[in-house]
Order: sequence, then C-alpha cells, then structure tokens
Amino acid sequence: MSVWLWIVAVLAALLGLGWAGRALGQLSGRRRFRDMSLAEAFGWALALAALLGAAWLWTRPGAVYFRWALIGFAISAVAAFVFRLLGRHLGPERLRKQFRKMPLTAAFGILVIIIYAVVAIFAGWIAPHGQEAVLGAANVVPGGDPAMGGDPAFPLGTDRIGRDILSRLIYGAQNTVGLAFATTLLAFFLGGALGLLAAVVGGWLDQLLSRGVDVLMAIPSLIFALLLLTIASVWAEGARGWLTFYMVVIIAVIDSTRVFRLARSVGIGIVVMDYVEAAKLRGEGMGHLVFREILPNAMAPLLAEFGLRFCFVFLTIASLSFLGVGIQPPLADWGTMVRDLAQFINFAAFAPMVALAPLLPALAIALLTVGVNFVVDWMLHRASGLKS
Repeated sequence: MSVWLWIVAVLAALLGLGWAGRALGQLSGRRRFRDMSLAEAFGWALALAALLGAAWLWTRPGAVYFRWALIGFAISAVAAFVFRLLGRHLGPERLRKQFRKMPLTAAFGILVIIIYAVVAIFAGWIAPHGQEAVLGAANVVPGGDPAMGGDPAFPLGTDRIGRDILSRLIYGAQNTVGLAFATTLLAFFLGGALGLLAAVVGGWLDQLLSRGVDVLMAIPSLIFALLLLTIASVWAEGARGWLTFYMVVIIAVIDSTRVFRLARSVGIGIVVMDYVEAAKLRGEGMGHLVFREILPNAMAPLLAEFGLRFCFVFLTIASLSFLGVGIQPPLADWGTMVRDLAQFINFAAFAPMVALAPLLPALAIALLTVGVNFVVDWMLHRASGLKS
C-alpha cells in the first residue's frame, strides 16, 4: 500500500472514531455532544491519536530529540505560567491588570524577549570566554564527555579553530539580536515617516514614493540584499565594520518598503477623519498633524508590524550570515555558527548530544521568532477589540 493510501486510511479511521465517539456521547443526552459537529469530533479523535502516538514515540530508544523537545515544551509552559502568576501579583496595578488579561502564549513570548535582552546586554559578563578567544582546543564535541572527545571545561564544545561555542552563542544574542533591532528601528523610521508623509500630502509626492516602493518590492528581497551586499563588499575593501554598516542600511531600506505600505494605508484611513480635518481648519502644521493626530491613532498596527518586521529582519540577517555575507567574523553570529558547526550533524546517529552543536543556534533563532510572534498576536488581538 502506498503512503497516500495509508494516510487516507488513517484519516478515515479517525473520522469514524470521531463519529462513533460523538454518537456515544449523544446517547448520554449531554448538550455538549448534541451541539458537537463532526469536524470537532474529528479534531478530538486526531488529538487523541496524537497523544497516543507521542506516548509510543516516547518509549522508542532513538527518539532522544523528541523527548528533549517535550521536556523543553513542559519547562517552557511551567516557566510562562510562573512568570504570568508573578506578574499578576507584583508591580503596579496597571501592569498587573495586563498580566491578568494575558494568555499563556503572550507571557511566554514576553519572558523569552526579556531573557534574550538580558543575555544580549550583559553578554560580556555572562559568557565564560570572549567571542574571539581561541582557546587552543579545536573541535571539542559538546557534552563534556572525554570518552566522546569532549571536555568538561567546554560543555558545548569548541569550533574548528578552538573558540568556545557557549560563549559565542551568548555573544550571538548581542550581535544578531542587537543588529536586527537597530535595523528594524531604522526601517521603521524611514518607511513610517515617508508613509505618513505620503498619506498627509498626497498628490505627486504620494505617487512618486509609491511607485518607487513598488519597484523595490518587485525584486525578491533576499536576492536583492545579496546583490547589494556583494557591491558593498567592494566598497568596504575588507573593513568588517563598514560591511556590517552597509548590511544594516541595505536591509533597513529594503524592509522599509513594507513599513511604507502599511503606514501609508493606515494614514490614508486616518487623514480623512473629522478630527484631522478640524486640525487642518485650525491651521495646524504638518508636524502637529503627523505626530499629534495621525501617529497616536496608528500606533497599534505599527507596533504589531514592528514585531513582525523584527522577526523578518532577524531571519534575514541570520540567512545572510549563513551564506557568508552577513555579520563578519570574528564577531559571533547564530547564522554563521549553524554553517560552521554543521559537521557535528554526522554524530547524530550514535551521539545525540554531539549533534546539538549546530541545532542550538538554530533553536535560538526559532525560539525568539516564536516568542515575538506570540506577543504580536496578543497585541493584534487587543487592538482588534475581540474578547477571549
């Protein structure tokens, strides 16, 4: 039997299980089962099958990463619950009120952002070694087991030239996250200012800016960034600092086009409101219209977009570094670490701990992206006025 036939058979069996479970529940006369749709019953059957499959997979000897993932998920859920519980009882009343309304996913996202911010700010004090320090022991495998080629002094091992992976992972938060945050701020300053200006002024300025943005958005962003960075590397003449500066400016300009479209769209919807028209009749200037009338009312969607833009910029910087044109060595960067430590994947079959070396920076990238998206989803939910 082919794979597709197996999938169809399993789905049909789950559908039958859901229908049977709903029918048995309806015999009891409970309203919950009388109002249950077949799709919801299928969802419960699918969830039950997933739990049974997870329990079976937990017992398999080779499912080490799966067990680690479940343990990490449980620890994250408990940490988010404790963080939200503390937030409901500590601090000013306004902050406690927000924590009382906050879902667990948003609490987890805020906790992740706080942890990353602390690690990025205090990386010089937290890291056991410098990000550029060559310690003389190359290719020490993670885990600290001497029998496997590890060293207790380097719990996450060292790279191919002898730099401590743990220290570079910590400094990676400072470099990757810090540059992504600065790039996003610059992109919002450019795109937001021009978008609101186009919405307020309109006319030929709006058309000129909009058509220029359309041209830039027609080019795939990653390919465009690679092309511009290749040209910028010639201008930099080997100066790593200048190449990093060019990378920030290039990504900010490319991403500002998305911010421009959103700011212009929101601004056009606000500029026709009665209070804006009243401000114009009072003779208020451009600065008052933008900063006192339009920007405060556009802040909610712009803040949500800031979180999403930060994720995209963060992933773009990591991708460019993985390709070798982003953050330049000896600065630590998670994208570069994934590329440099890829050889440890070969040990995954018989030494799962060793294969964690390239997975840890990738996990750091994914965890921050998920955390920021959780917070953005909560902000959008609040701005929409929907009730949980």
